[in-house]
Parts: sequence; structure tokens; C-alpha cells
Amino acid sequence: MKYLLNRTLAIVLPVVLMAATSVYAQAPWGGAELMQIKYAPQKVVYDVSVSTADKLSNVIDRVSYLNNLYNADPFEASIVVVLHGDEIPMFAIKNFDPSEEVMRRAQSLTIAGPVEFRMCVVAARAHGLEPEEIHGFVKMIPMADAEIVRLQQEEGYVYMR
Repeated sequence: MKYLLNRTLAIVLPVVLMAATSVYAQAPWGGAELMQIKYAPQKVVYDVSVSTADKLSNVIDRVSYLNNLYNADPFEASIVVVLHGDEIPMFAIKNFDPSEEVMRRAQSLTIAGPVEFRMCVVAARAHGLEPEEIHGFVKMIPMADAEIVRLQQEEGYVYMR
């Protein structure tokens, strides 16, 4: 048994060492350093205009992660997601079935945390949708661009794309 273990180690160990050496030979500067940073809650506006559920899901992932970094603090943080692109039909009540997963994730962010979804009424109408046809967790605004500018200039929000 000991002979078999020694034989296995004699074969496996050089292969593992060669693989490790090969990885480090391709990275002459070594691995990246992970910085330990504590982020203070901020006021952030996301400018969202995406064309697929996967891209919207990626935005929701980023918003969710930022919300978690801010400890979902509704007193110190505020995250506003301004919608004005081809993602708008996903927020239509009539499209709930095909968009259910991403809509449930979006809505869940608005329950207890500092996240709001605001939709441009002009863009919604361009998609043939009126405010009453959009899920109730979304707030309708007159114009996306004007809202983004207002949030930055008047309320001190940081812009994210």
C-alpha cells in the first residue's frame, strides 16, 4: 500500500508542479492583491437602457451587490435605476410570464432597501405602454434624461452606466 502511495505521489506531484510553474510563467508579476475597502453608502443613479433580459439581469446583479455593500441602509444610501430603453417591455404587466424571474428580483430590491426603479413615461409610450400597464413597484417619471440630470445636479447622485 505504501509503495502504491509513493508511486502515485511520484507521478502526480511533478505534474502538479509543472502546471503551477506554467501558470506562474504566464504571470511574471504574480497574482493581484485584494484590497480590503469599506465603502460608505452613497446616492447613486443607474442610467439603464438594455435590450435583453440577460443584460437587465446583469444590471440588477450590480445594483444588488452595491446595495449589499451599503448594507441596504435606507437612511444613508439611495440607489435609483432609471429605465428608458428596450428593457421597458419586460416591466409590462402583460409580459410577466416571460420576465417573471428578473421582475421578481427587481421588485425584491425595492421592498426594504434603498433601491427604486423609475421609468421614463416618454420611452414607455414609445413602446406602446401606459403607466397603468407597468408593474406597481416602478415609479413613472416625465423624462429619463431630465431625471438623471436632476438627481446629479440637485440631489448629489453619482452617475453609473
